[in-house]
Amino acid sequence: MKPRQRRLLWVLAGLVLVATAVTLVLRALNANVMFFYSPTQVLAGEAPPSAAFRLGGLVESGSLQRSPDGLQVRFMVTDGAQRVPVQYRGLLPDLFREGKGVVVSGKLQAGGGFQAREVLAKHDENYMPPEAAHALKQAQPAKELP
Repeated sequence: MKPRQRRLLWVLAGLVLVATAVTLVLRALNANVMFFYSPTQVLAGEAPPSAAFRLGGLVESGSLQRSPDGLQVRFMVTDGAQRVPVQYRGLLPDLFREGKGVVVSGKLQAGGGFQAREVLAKHDENYMPPEAAHALKQAQPAKELP
């Protein structure tokens, strides 16, 4: 084998290794990415029906229902225009309240509800996740339309 052919072989082997590494990194990122959707987007069919995602908005006042053992919880998440029923099994954060901002992560159920694996409540009076604040602003004009 000539030196030129040997160099070409090393360059091609390096390119294959780089392409393999990039492919593996992109697959790992794609498997761990979780997108945010508002209730309006979920009911419009924009959310993936079988993949996990985050749902954010406000906990609708009067919608919180707890099981006798206190671990099974049902509530509605609203953006002011639409609302999505959420089920969660586990302990809720201390700051979880009706009328306050919440982000839940999980999957859609067959009946149109949302099965949450994690519930995140806002941490102070002035904070709301940027995605939730944007979704609420987007929903206000839609609510005002006749």
